[in-house]
Amino acid sequence: MDEKRLLLRHTLATLAYRATRAIEGAPAHFADFAGAGRTPAQILAHMGDLLDWALAMATGKPAWRDSEPLAWEAETRRFFAALGRFDAFLASDEPLQAPVERLFQGPVSDALTHTGQLAMLRRLAGCPTRGENFYLARIETGHAGASQSAPVKTF
Repeated sequence: MDEKRLLLRHTLATLAYRATRAIEGAPAHFADFAGAGRTPAQILAHMGDLLDWALAMATGKPAWRDSEPLAWEAETRRFFAALGRFDAFLASDEPLQAPVERLFQGPVSDALTHTGQLAMLRRLAGCPTRGENFYLARIETGHAGASQSAPVKTF
């Protein structure tokens, strides 16, 4: 597999790991927290849209949609399903119809930024996540689902 494509897949695994840490254990009221612009549910819906868009560009059929947020659990499943579909395409032998660099600098980097927003909103909503040394995290290329390994070192 092309090294760039492999690195993009590892980035998706990193996104899955970090997004899991940002949303796991969030109380029910968190999805609708309105303390800083978009609600977490709106942000997560946008993240799913970004990954759908990335796959659409990668397959040569660019299309964008603005989804209305689903209930938190359903939106979480939609996000990880979109992430998984994009990773599965990258794992295939299908040719990419968009440059890896553009996929990274656009939708994937945007989703990473929004993951940080979710983590920050957790603190603002009074339900912070634990800090973690992500360098030590057990992140595996191809592991793009919601079920992630436990943190290695938290603080």
